[in-house]
Amino acid sequence: MKKILYALTFAAAMNSGVVLAAEKTQRDEFFWLGMINKATIVINSEEGLLDKALTPKIAAGLEKVLVDGNAAGGKRPSTVISFEPLLIDAAGPEVTLIHAGRSSQDMHATFRAAILRDDLLRLARQLDKTTSVMVDLAERHVDTIVPNYTNGVAAQPNSFGHYLLGHAAGLERDAQRIRETYARIDRSPMGTTVLNGTSWPLNRARMADYLGFSGIVDNAYDASQISSVDEPVEVGAIVTSIALHTGQFIEDIMTQYAQPRPWILLQEGGNNTYVSSAMPQKRNPGILNSTRQDASTAVTLALGPVIQAHNITPGMSDPKDVDANTEVVESAIKALKGWEKILGSLVIDPDRSLEELNSDWTASQELADVLMRKYKLPFRVGHHFASEVVDFAKSKNIKPLDFPYAEAKKIYSEAVKGTDFATELPMSEEEFRSTLDPVAIVRNRATVGGPQPKEMARMIKAAKDKIANQDAWVNDKQQVISTALERLDNDFNKLSAK
Repeated sequence: MKKILYALTFAAAMNSGVVLAAEKTQRDEFFWLGMINKATIVINSEEGLLDKALTPKIAAGLEKVLVDGNAAGGKRPSTVISFEPLLIDAAGPEVTLIHAGRSSQDMHATFRAAILRDDLLRLARQLDKTTSVMVDLAERHVDTIVPNYTNGVAAQPNSFGHYLLGHAAGLERDAQRIRETYARIDRSPMGTTVLNGTSWPLNRARMADYLGFSGIVDNAYDASQISSVDEPVEVGAIVTSIALHTGQFIEDIMTQYAQPRPWILLQEGGNNTYVSSAMPQKRNPGILNSTRQDASTAVTLALGPVIQAHNITPGMSDPKDVDANTEVVESAIKALKGWEKILGSLVIDPDRSLEELNSDWTASQELADVLMRKYKLPFRVGHHFASEVVDFAKSKNIKPLDFPYAEAKKIYSEAVKGTDFATELPMSEEEFRSTLDPVAIVRNRATVGGPQPKEMARMIKAAKDKIANQDAWVNDKQQVISTALERLDNDFNKLSAK
């Protein structure tokens, strides 16, 4: 399968081995040129634009070209100019009567939109699968408490399930982008010829319906000159977003994976990890590295249509290549498959993650929050107290659960000196220690969208509902296309049988 050669900028991406699916869909350019010709013959013969006396011969000629092309080793031309000679050989020059009111411009724009439409549905399906695995994993780890990081530093305790739902929310926005983009691509350019229509009264709406499009590109100039360039650029933006989400997740795992005693690892074997060639103790995270590379390649390829569409006059073919744009989508599918495998290979150690939390001061903000919420101490004053506790603890290498309550009282007294607040720490020792408990912090969150059990149950259900809706959406769109094409085949076969 041919590779994309966008420019020297993309050489590195090409070396990474991203290729099209091993068995490319047969709904290729040749297939769609066949369907466009079928629809043209049916519609124009029924509406008086094509002599019905010639219709059986023309239909038979087209059928021969399609049968030959579908045979092993058969010719499957991907352009109008290379498809038409086969038609002429099969049915004579009269077959070109079906070219009334058509151009390679609108025909190519149509099959490009149709193929990109199929590609988006494949991407949506894989996005659904990866997100589903993620949400199922989140459901299993509602009560697994782990450190989360901001600015590359341990920040707060959180439910690992909540963390995963956050990533799932990002992928849900990617799903939204697919649906929104699909609606703009799912419009037929057919019947607009080059850029301003034709004197032939073509039935554009019926053509769109036969090809499974939900409507037409309204403006004839837009159809093949503007819209057909926008489409791969917009798909590239979706691929970029998916790849960035993939890379962020992997980098977060890599940060923890590099620790001597990580709380998150990969199941060994199955190409997840491999032993270093020189250092026997190393288990390199192969699946993390390869998926990150796939995500980086996807970003690289997704920039291709943008660069190719830059500084060209309307309608130029630079960013429209079908194989190139399919490969952009395929690169995102490959990254998502890798992410799905990573999710299925994670080994989480809840005891170790809790140990890490209790060895650092990620719970310190809760001191300031509780002092403000229960005892009306201004947050900044409470924050100062908590910060002083952390500074003292780190200077003495004291862990949160071992911090002396007496020392906390002393630090509090100093922190509120000069304010109107009493110098006695209002927290009992029991409350002070429970406030620093990561498990209690997560359980007691009250924010809508937080990691507390009730909210987790709500968000998991909502996430599963969205996945189900997305799956139903993909099924519906695929069914619409299949039903339309089946109807077209049935109507065409009636003509060719005469």
